[in-house]
Amino acid sequence: MSEPSWHEKLVGGFRRTSDRLGDNLSGLFTKATLDRQTLDDIEEALIASDLGPATAARIRETLGDARYERGLDEAGVRQVVADEIATILARVAKPLEIEAFPRPQVILVIGVNGSGKTTTIAKLAHLLQEQDYEVMLVAGDTFRAAAIGQLKVWAERLNVPIIAGKEGGDAASLVFEGVKQGTARGTDVLIVDTAGRLQNKAGLMDELSKIRRVLGRLNPAAPHDVLLVLDATTGQNALSQIEVFSASAGVTGLVMTKLDGSAKGGVLVAAAEKYGMPIHAIGVGETIGDLRPFDPNEVARAIAGVEPLASSRNPA
Repeated sequence: MSEPSWHEKLVGGFRRTSDRLGDNLSGLFTKATLDRQTLDDIEEALIASDLGPATAARIRETLGDARYERGLDEAGVRQVVADEIATILARVAKPLEIEAFPRPQVILVIGVNGSGKTTTIAKLAHLLQEQDYEVMLVAGDTFRAAAIGQLKVWAERLNVPIIAGKEGGDAASLVFEGVKQGTARGTDVLIVDTAGRLQNKAGLMDELSKIRRVLGRLNPAAPHDVLLVLDATTGQNALSQIEVFSASAGVTGLVMTKLDGSAKGGVLVAAAEKYGMPIHAIGVGETIGDLRPFDPNEVARAIAGVEPLASSRNPA
């Protein structure tokens, strides 16, 4: 059996959201017109599908437009949902640009333990390698020996250098060494793992502030990116993580992981609508190549359960 294409994985990743939307919309189209009650019911169905109240209200307003006064069937509503989601996502779908000079571009990766942060770092490194960038890793989550060990394994598999120390070591010192070695080697990108201690905001802020001060001595522009990794299976809880980490860590962009069919994928749309932060990539599987920048139209159609555009059906 051949490996599923990216599009097939994408559709599978949003299957739960698409099916849930269909279940919630089912039975709402028994009337000839979209009256106020039906529009209210559709809005509630969209909120129940994890798309968020702002997105649901926006779609309801569109459906209430005079051009739909004769009504729509479920397929027609799904198409409107896809169009509105695509508009929302188009504003935030921004591949990560490696443009720092002098090199390296320093990327801090943050997120709660269990979000898939360390694995996402490996997948991001692989994605950048595919674009012919030289990558180095820093095992800055020194509070967990498992995180250090896991990142070392990935570095070996990817054949990239890694700066790592012992559990309990000073993360800022490791970052300093990473920038120094990366600069000497001409490395393009330095990806830094960090501790995911959401329950201790003060400690997290202090540690990140120390890392920033150390970076400033070597490269005043660093860190160039602060990426927050979000676990899509947590649904609306991911939004509260954006709130906390944005306040404590200066998040510049998002990566959504674990869009594997069990995920509440509508939260991707809710995050885009509420925060407007760049979403650099999404992860739809477990293999090293399953993290990719995304096409807003393709994702929107997968969420809404609408047939893909012809150009999206059989991508590599």
